[in-house]
Amino acid sequence: MAYIETRTEGHVLVIKLNRPEKYNALSVAMYHELAEAYTRLESDPNLRVALLHAAGKHFTAGIELNEWAPIFRSGRTFPTREGAIDPMGVNGPQHSKPVVISVQGYCFTWGVEILLNSEIRVAARDTQFQMLEVQRGLYPCGGATLRLPQEVGWGNAQRVLLTGERWNAETALRWGMVQEVVEAGEQVDRAMEIARAVADAAPLGVQGCLKATRYGLGHERDAAVAQMMRDLIPVMASEDAAEGVRSFLERRKAVFSGR
Repeated sequence: MAYIETRTEGHVLVIKLNRPEKYNALSVAMYHELAEAYTRLESDPNLRVALLHAAGKHFTAGIELNEWAPIFRSGRTFPTREGAIDPMGVNGPQHSKPVVISVQGYCFTWGVEILLNSEIRVAARDTQFQMLEVQRGLYPCGGATLRLPQEVGWGNAQRVLLTGERWNAETALRWGMVQEVVEAGEQVDRAMEIARAVADAAPLGVQGCLKATRYGLGHERDAAVAQMMRDLIPVMASEDAAEGVRSFLERRKAVFSGR
């Protein structure tokens, strides 16, 4: 049985976790299915953005620890098959097209980590976040130790990482970890509105912007500026850049082809 469902809506790839009877607990097989969905986003030129969401009351209650413990003990984190995109962005190639995520109910452990590896986040008001690992004898290995301090500040991150205590959607919004909080049941529709807006923008410009911001986080300023300007040259030579100028002169909305 497939626990990850995908469908397309225009240029948007909709990815759904569909194991609600287990609160979308992540099994090893389920993770490989998720990686396949991310790889489809990366490889299909018609797809410009993904929307990740989950069926049921909860985004996820965590991982199937009995399945993952032997993998973690071997010194590996969340492994993907060769050539696949790593949804966590720590153990393989990272997605170059944006991911919008909507969460609700429990968003525990790997749910927080995959959220931190997305670009735009919408949370239902009933969302509860928790990093439980230290209460289970281990610590997070899907990116939270790398990204959470950067996202929410050192002290805020260490408080939840070192204690395993929960925080709510309003706290996540105040910290800047999510961009919007909506009423429960509205999170997928709102995330889709945002995904469509991303899909309407120039794909090469969007991907270039994402690449430049990521590069800027890990490199000093002069190197980041130099790389940004190198990457800008082919974008400015694209059909979409020409369409952007035409639409400006003609005072109309641009229609981009991704070329």
